[in-house]
Amino acid sequence: MKMKRILSFLLASAMVFAMAGCTTQEAPKEEPTKTPTEQEIASSVLPEKSEEEKETAELEETLVIYSTHPEDLLDVIAKAFEEKTGVKVESINLKGELADRVRSEKENPQADIMFGGDSATYTLLKSEGLFAPTSPEWKDQLNPMYKDAEGYWYGTIKTPVMLFYNSEILTAEEAPKDWADLTKEEYKDKIVVRDSLSSSMRSTICNLIDNTTTAQSEEAAWEYLKALDSNIKNYYNSGSMMYSALGKGEAAISWAVLSDIISNKENNQMPFEIIDAQSGSVVLTDCIAAINNAPHPNAAAAFVEFAGSSEVQAMVANQFNRVPTLDAALSSCPEWMQTEYKAMEVNWDNISANQSQWLEQWETNVIDANKNLGKE
Repeated sequence: MKMKRILSFLLASAMVFAMAGCTTQEAPKEEPTKTPTEQEIASSVLPEKSEEEKETAELEETLVIYSTHPEDLLDVIAKAFEEKTGVKVESINLKGELADRVRSEKENPQADIMFGGDSATYTLLKSEGLFAPTSPEWKDQLNPMYKDAEGYWYGTIKTPVMLFYNSEILTAEEAPKDWADLTKEEYKDKIVVRDSLSSSMRSTICNLIDNTTTAQSEEAAWEYLKALDSNIKNYYNSGSMMYSALGKGEAAISWAVLSDIISNKENNQMPFEIIDAQSGSVVLTDCIAAINNAPHPNAAAAFVEFAGSSEVQAMVANQFNRVPTLDAALSSCPEWMQTEYKAMEVNWDNISANQSQWLEQWETNVIDANKNLGKE
């Protein structure tokens, strides 16, 4: 089947699927999204391909995906892709072993797609020659901070990490306005956060080091983290324990993934208010890339096109509570996702090159281990 016809059917059908999605149980309740008309679906058809493109775009029969995404999320996307293209999809969830697996197979790739993982990881693997560039139709609609400038990887999900506070303990005037405020004496023992086992916590620390280093110096970044640690009351290895402490008023301030804050506020009636930090909130990006010298390159390019489209991003947003990177998808997403927050400016190349060293130093020389609390 020719690539034009495949992707046209594929994106049109994905839009119907996206509009029919519903939020997960933990997501805030939203009004159902209006189902698109046939004319609207037809408008999503891709431009006509040249004869040369058609001849080189025949899809292979199979596609292998290495991923960190939850299996239910990956299965929904893979099933839709398989049904509309006839390409049989095999997905393997590798969690924390994803990057190492792709590296180990560099000379003889066994997979076609790397799906999931943050921008720093993709930046590093690109520098090692592990990805092949792709050029999806939606690439120019994507904010530059969510993609590689040369087309080697693209962000499909963004995960804001926001400061927030308990409004029954602090007023808006009393609450911090930025990350720098967290070191003030008035907030001593009023902050609880996740421990270093949390991927969002580790990414946040790296973003704060990079941002502070750019604005001041790396020495200033470490001084800030030490002052922050002295104000932190506890580090939790459980998100539920952290939220419980905040909900009970044992502490007033924290930071966490936006969707979790919203869920606890709306579904668990916790008195949380979000802070739009003056220097910006940390925004983590889950990415996708085609693996270099993949056994099924045409199917890989087609899957990148499909998985990052606004229709599929909206589907994932509605069914799995994930915020899309494409602005075009937001109108079809839950209302809370449509609120804009300032994003912290960071250098992903710098983070990619230094994150291992930074995290080791933070865990070894900064964190007070006596503050670590976990489930018994």
